[in-house]
This record gives sequence, C-alpha cells and structure tokens, in this order.
Amino acid sequence: MVLSMTGYGQATRELGNKTYRFEIKSLNGKTTDIRFKSSTPLMARELELRRAILDRGLRGKFDANLTIENIGGDDDQNFNLALMRSYYKELKALSDEFGINQGDMLQSIIRLPNIMQNSDGPMDDEEWQLIKSMAIEAVEALNNFRAEEGKSLYDDATTQAKKIQALLVEIEPHEESRTQAVRDRLYKNLKQHMAKENVDENRFEQEIIFYLEKLDINEEKIRLNQHCNYFMQEIDSDKKSPKGKKLSFIAQEMGREINTLGAKAQHSEIQQVVVQMKDLLEKIKEQLLNIL
Repeated sequence: MVLSMTGYGQATRELGNKTYRFEIKSLNGKTTDIRFKSSTPLMARELELRRAILDRGLRGKFDANLTIENIGGDDDQNFNLALMRSYYKELKALSDEFGINQGDMLQSIIRLPNIMQNSDGPMDDEEWQLIKSMAIEAVEALNNFRAEEGKSLYDDATTQAKKIQALLVEIEPHEESRTQAVRDRLYKNLKQHMAKENVDENRFEQEIIFYLEKLDINEEKIRLNQHCNYFMQEIDSDKKSPKGKKLSFIAQEMGREINTLGAKAQHSEIQQVVVQMKDLLEKIKEQLLNIL
C-alpha cells in the first residue's frame, strides 16, 4: 500500500458544555516535524500527544490544532491578572528609562502570550483521555486520506516503471546495426590514416572485439530491468513503514544504468530510447516526492 505525504483528518466530540475539535494535516517534508496549536494549555501532556501523533503519522510535516468551545456561549476564560501586572511593571520601567510614550499599554499587554487563562482550572483525566482519543482518530482519518491519494501515485509510478521495461525491448532490434556501424566507422578511420597493405587484419579484428566489449550494454540492460522489478516489488509490498525514501534510492540506481546506456549507445535510435527512459524516470521521481 502506498501512502501520500499530504493528507487531512479531524475529529469532533462533546463533553459537558464543551465542543472539542482536533484537526491535523500533513505536508511534504524530508524530516519529521509537528507544529501544534491549542486553545487550552496542555502542559506536560502535550509531549505525550505529540508522540501519539508522530508514532501513527509516521513521517512528514504535521500541523495539528486543538480547539475547545463552550456550547452555551459562556466565556470559560479570564485574564491572568498576575501576569498582566508583571508585564505592565516591566513595560513601564522600560518606557520610563528610555522616555518612550506609554500610549495604550493595556491593548499591547492583552496581545502578549498567556494573558488569557482557563477559569475551569487544570484539565482532568476524563477530558485528557477524550482529547487523546480524538488525536488518534484524527490521525487515522489522515492516513485514510493519504491512502486514497496514494492510489493515484501508485498507478502513475508503476505505469512509468513498466514503460521503461518496455523500452528495453525496443533497444534489441538496433543492437546488431549498432555493432556493424561501430565496426564500419573504425575501419573507415583506419583506412584514412593507414595504407591498406600496412593493416594487420587479425590484429584489427582483435581490437574491434575489445572495443565492442567495452561498449557492450547487456549488463546495463539486465541491471536496469532488475532495478525496475525491485521497484515494483517494493511499491507492491504490504509494509506499513514509509517506503518513499527506499523507492527513491532504487530510482537513483535506475538512473545510473540509463545514463550508462546513453554513454555507451553511440547509436541515434538507441539514444532516442534512452531519452524516453530519462523522461519516464523524471516522472517517477516527481511522484516519489509525494510518497510517504
């Protein structure tokens, strides 16, 4: 199964006179990271919530948001007066020291962090278990979304890999003419620089064989076909762990064999096939950027 790097999930619950909503979305990213926002302080429990998300989300950049609203519309938050007084004291001292006009200092203080606090006190175990179960439910919904997106990524990547294998077959009809063309070109160059009676035909044939062995592309064709098979094997595997990075490594190996084919080809028709292979491989790499 292939999962997309991008996805979205949410969960909504009610408890007492409050509505809880947990939303999470994932984006492409080489590293795993999570940005977490909450309308209520979670203190040390935020670390546990982050671990639960990352363990199930596997890899990517995550944006998670927890909001808690009062159903009755009553305000369950008030000002942290002690913190406001502390902010005011510090700001006033700075304004007096530097001769800065204090202006509407209250409006500035209200915008500072942690000014608002819950009037209900610390979160109890029932509320915490609810939030944790919502986070897990939202991540499961996220992964379901990723699985749906992954189907199209799978179809496109496997189609391109199969086309590369099909192009390998198209090279075969040109190989005999390629060998003859290389032989004719070398013999022509030899005749231009040496008299015919000075040419050792046996030695010339030996050198031709040696040169053609260096240009042989059978090994590259076999390895490229093996890499394509390995790519299909890995993308079809039932492993739940991320497979995007491993598939990218396989695609790099495919690219090396294709480049070597192009370097050794010395034949216009084969070069055209190689160009098509490179184009297909680039499409695979683009899709792999979105595969988890």
